[in-house]
Amino acid sequence: MTVIPLFPLGTVLLPGGSLTLQIFEPRYVALLADLLAAQDEHPPDFGVVAIRRGFEVGEQAAPQLHEVGCLARIRQAADLGDQRYVVVAEGRDRFVLGDLTSHAGKPYLQAEVQLLPETGGELPSLALAGRLREEVAAYRRSLGAEHVESPESSEEVSYWLPDVVELGLEERQSILAAPRTEDRLRLALRIVRRERGLTASLRTRGRPPDGPMSPN
Repeated sequence: MTVIPLFPLGTVLLPGGSLTLQIFEPRYVALLADLLAAQDEHPPDFGVVAIRRGFEVGEQAAPQLHEVGCLARIRQAADLGDQRYVVVAEGRDRFVLGDLTSHAGKPYLQAEVQLLPETGGELPSLALAGRLREEVAAYRRSLGAEHVESPESSEEVSYWLPDVVELGLEERQSILAAPRTEDRLRLALRIVRRERGLTASLRTRGRPPDGPMSPN
């Protein structure tokens, strides 16, 4: 188990994804200061975990959290003045959340986490990744949206769907929490095929697609 600072959010960060945060609450200003002060000793990493129920900020914030989160590494941090900052972070490894802890008098939440290895059969994953690329391309064509290049590796493709199909928090969390690359690819295939079917159904009825079927 590793102890890391934790940032509960009302969104899901995926490996390879980008996250922009506006930081102003004192506890998270302190978290940022500690990470930047120690970055010569270790990477400025913190844990992002989606809130299952509750709120992320405020004195009474006591959110219930999802069990699987994503390690985030700070890439840029800009001081806006008046104790306000903008931070850009990149999603790294997944982790399983362990015990929450207050450590060394820090005002922000910390947690014991277990990093999750990426697992999956190479050949099945390659085939599934190819199918997902085809389904996404067909889906975007059905919307008249421009083609987007997919990542190269099967692992990266397994986290790709939220970049090209608008998904809600629970589906993003399901993708993050899928235990293997193959499982994640199969889940993404089911989702994009469902969205294609909904698009076709709405077009048959003469209605334009909207809501979760946005290609952006």
